[in-house]
Amino acid sequence: MSKSVINTDRAPKAIGTYSQAVKSGTTVYLSGQIPLVPETMEMVSNEFEAQARQVFENIKAVCDAAGGSTNDLTKVNIYLTDLSNFAKVNEIMSQYFKQPYPARAAIGVKELPKGAQIEIDGIMELPE
Repeated sequence: MSKSVINTDRAPKAIGTYSQAVKSGTTVYLSGQIPLVPETMEMVSNEFEAQARQVFENIKAVCDAAGGSTNDLTKVNIYLTDLSNFAKVNEIMSQYFKQPYPARAAIGVKELPKGAQIEIDGIMELPE
């Protein structure tokens, strides 16, 4: 099975030794996205809601570049430095996904890259 790298300038460039996403067959593995603005590579804001929206926009851009959409995501992992923001994540996520929703985990972490409050990664299955 062939493996190909997914890359778009509509999402932040990788800031380490990884790709924005990797496609293997019809499965796409999305690397974690933090709330960086692609054009500036700076944090969108210190406010949680703005960070969450930016992360979903970044995930959406990578899904689009891979030939799918957020609705093709089958598994999503959400990393939060403050789990009290979980209800806000649900509210924002509902604007980017339609039912049936992907499987999901919400994980409380001590710290994320660049001081982000949220990071999201996922697995997408492209329509054949």
